[in-house]
Amino acid sequence: MSFFRGQLANVVEWEEFRDDMIFWKWSNREIKKGSKLIIRPGQDAIFLNNGKVEGIFQDEGDYDIETQIIPFLSTLKGFKFGFNSGMRAEVLFVNTKEFTVKWGTKNAIHIPTPDLPGGMPIRANGTFNFKVNDYVALIDKIAGVKNSYLVEDVKLRITSILDQLLMKWISKEGKDMFNLQANAFEISKGIQEDLDMEIIKNGMTITGFNVMSFNYPEEIQNMINKTASHSMVGDLNKYQQVSMVDGIASGKVKGGGAAADMAGMMMGMNMANQMMQNMNQNQNQKAPIQSAPNPTVDGTRPNFCPNCGQKTGEANFCSNCGQKLV
Repeated sequence: MSFFRGQLANVVEWEEFRDDMIFWKWSNREIKKGSKLIIRPGQDAIFLNNGKVEGIFQDEGDYDIETQIIPFLSTLKGFKFGFNSGMRAEVLFVNTKEFTVKWGTKNAIHIPTPDLPGGMPIRANGTFNFKVNDYVALIDKIAGVKNSYLVEDVKLRITSILDQLLMKWISKEGKDMFNLQANAFEISKGIQEDLDMEIIKNGMTITGFNVMSFNYPEEIQNMINKTASHSMVGDLNKYQQVSMVDGIASGKVKGGGAAADMAGMMMGMNMANQMMQNMNQNQNQKAPIQSAPNPTVDGTRPNFCPNCGQKTGEANFCSNCGQKLV
């Protein structure tokens, strides 16, 4: 019974596939005559012999190992299956997709700044992307001693040095500590280059790094928000007037209450002041009108009474109203 069991063909495939698994090794088993290799989408299969790459297969599908795989292996291409013997080889399955990982600082990073003696405590979060790009380096550094490797393993390695890199690139000269988001692209680009240098020797590359937000202590964030709002308002007096009108128009300030009375009084005073300023401006712009002198008979007595308009004669008083003329 054991004889026939030993002759059963194998199916070489990624048996423990997970989305967050970078590679998985099919190892320590004998490949029998008639065995098949299954490569699924997003996977590459690497045949190894004594830790060295024999062949890399990247196209998805089902393959007969004896006729479609062995002829393409470097040193095993002449292997012949015996009646009761098979081929011992390791097959490394690699996930070829680009992985996206969320990151965040566990503790605040104290960035040196002259404004705060103890440094500026800052937290940050974002994402980074990576993928396998060098199978030889991956096998030499990691797969040679591990049967599988997870995204979490890479994340732990990245986050262990991320705080230092954040401090390095945030502290670069010229950065506004109260508006780091404006420099997020430059900071992210610098960190990506440093991280890539860190993991490229393991056969992987950082394809993207992004800082989504910088987080300040609550009191500092409140100060930043107030400063930003004041700069947006500009003319505070005008802002107060507009806010009051908006409140009444929206119904938030309703009649009958002290708030409405105060709002109405202030609006009335503001409107009256504006009207007076406009009237004074118009009057200053108009030229003064000179009234023509009232002609007199002998140079001192007017021809018409200045009080009632009655034509005068030679009398010193108006015959109509008694107004003194001289």
